[in-house]
Amino acid sequence: MPVFAAPDGTPLAHHVRGEGEPLVVLPGGPMRASEYLGDLGGLTAHRRLVLLDLRGTGGSSVPADPATYRCDRQVEDVEALRIHLGLERMDILAHSAGGSLAMLYAARHPRRVARLVLVTAVPWALGRPATPEERLAAARLRRDEPWFTTAFPAFEAWTTGGEDTDFTAIDFTAVDAFFYGRWDDAARAHAAAADGQTDEEAEGRFHDPAAYDPPALRAALASIDAPVLVLAGELDGGPRPEVARLVADAFPNADFAVQPGAAHYPWLDDPAWFTARVEAFLAGGGSPPAAAG
Repeated sequence: MPVFAAPDGTPLAHHVRGEGEPLVVLPGGPMRASEYLGDLGGLTAHRRLVLLDLRGTGGSSVPADPATYRCDRQVEDVEALRIHLGLERMDILAHSAGGSLAMLYAARHPRRVARLVLVTAVPWALGRPATPEERLAAARLRRDEPWFTTAFPAFEAWTTGGEDTDFTAIDFTAVDAFFYGRWDDAARAHAAAADGQTDEEAEGRFHDPAAYDPPALRAALASIDAPVLVLAGELDGGPRPEVARLVADAFPNADFAVQPGAAHYPWLDDPAWFTARVEAFLAGGGSPPAAAG
């Protein structure tokens, strides 16, 4: 497990999987160790994945200053990784909350980004988080699932709950089902591992509103030349495809794709579709025939 130093001296770890050209991977969660990404549905057959453990997660150390968990404060950690790898420019894939970090990095270091893939990325950094109504609308798409009737009340309570809600009474296993296109044994195991992979203190600090300046970010992203792929899941509620498209619209050279039958972890829902679509983009092509739609 290679380790390098962040600008503030915090030791950070990254994991290398697969062969080929490097693809730097930024995890979501927020603040979930990169272990949950696995081999991204077999993408390791095409690319050498360099998976960063954000500060305080996985093999990376807890920083001396907890304020540095804030998304914008971690941008230079990504730049330190690039320098550590000796890359002039790098391809980046970011999942979920990691998309906000990737957008801030691209805005601050535009010449260091070769290609950018944003997977089910809620546009928090653009001032547009997923709303409860959007999450519930996506959840209702699952009404024909055998588990829907028992799971939906828990999801609704989690989504709409306020300060008076007893979140300890919510069945979060039921909530988890809506984040996967297939609620099978693999999805259950993936969801069950989340608590042990996530830094709860860091999670609460990552999306500090002070981290983001949406108008300034939009202006910066509008001048980025790098090709961008924004990939949404058809069944995902955070973000819904129409919200994910807002991310694509922020870039002048963006491709937008919706993976059929997928939710928030599309590489688990249909690995072949996901890897074909992402690799075609990274190789400089468009949608392969198998990934049409």
